[in-house]
Amino acid sequence: MERSERPTGAHPVPDADPETQALPDVDGVTHRFVALPGLRMHVAEAGSGEPVLLLHGSPQHWWAWHGVIPHLVGHYRVICPDLRGSGWTDAPPGGYTRDQMLADVVALLDTLGLGRVRLASHDMGAITGYVLCRDHPERVERHVVMGVPPPFVKVRARLLPRFRHLWHQEVLAIPGVGAALVGRGRQRVPRHMLDDFVADPAALSPADMDIFLARLREPDRARAQSAMYRHLVLPEAVCILRGRYGGTRLRTPTMVMVGTEDQVFPPAVVRALLRGGGAHADHVELAAVKGAAHYLATEAPEQVADLMLRFFAEVA
Repeated sequence: MERSERPTGAHPVPDADPETQALPDVDGVTHRFVALPGLRMHVAEAGSGEPVLLLHGSPQHWWAWHGVIPHLVGHYRVICPDLRGSGWTDAPPGGYTRDQMLADVVALLDTLGLGRVRLASHDMGAITGYVLCRDHPERVERHVVMGVPPPFVKVRARLLPRFRHLWHQEVLAIPGVGAALVGRGRQRVPRHMLDDFVADPAALSPADMDIFLARLREPDRARAQSAMYRHLVLPEAVCILRGRYGGTRLRTPTMVMVGTEDQVFPPAVVRALLRGGGAHADHVELAAVKGAAHYLATEAPEQVADLMLRFFAEVA
């Protein structure tokens, strides 16, 4: 699909906009704000050619992909939106549900004139990624999902002890308490989420850490993060545990990418969860990222990009 320099509804970022002065810089990356129904969404873009849409996880934003972008731009047009409530996108009081987050992404594709994309998603962004593939399979060519298994898996009781590492999800979902922990003081919980879910702490520099934490100090964004866990992450986890997606079929060719050092979903666990996946998916495969834990794009950007490029280039 040929890129339009100024798609309908998309507004270039003014040089004098104080919001853009706080944006971290990546060579070749441009920024714009896109007017969607009820939401002004920030989008970082680079490269040209067929579009690749990258959906970040929590507590991150588009910067999660900054190490991957340079490896993709010679092949694709890379589009990295900040999802509702994250990064530089608006953080309205509501809308942090599966259906609204999906509607935001579909509206973005429509506004940018993108009929079909290759997709990569991580963490809570993968919830939207999976639902986009399920409800709008015609919009996604191929999907690389990082850090989490597909929603149709059957989680057996012996795996539940692994979920103790995800205690922060329940805490952050508490009204008032979650927002305070995200945005105030030393921000211990989001620091824990970033520091303790990487295999090598040096993979996340102090500057990178502050790029993520600084946006969360804004009260509206702190409340948005809490609402996202309350209305999106935990409800979806309950649906998966109860097997509510067992009757659905995933038509989009999917690669599930996980780190060998992941505490919750290492390759052996995901491989077991995917056993029998042929009953629920046309094509799903597993890729292991050596030496990485949960934040794959941060810890091993070149390895991640190589896997993405190989999978995206395959003909269905």
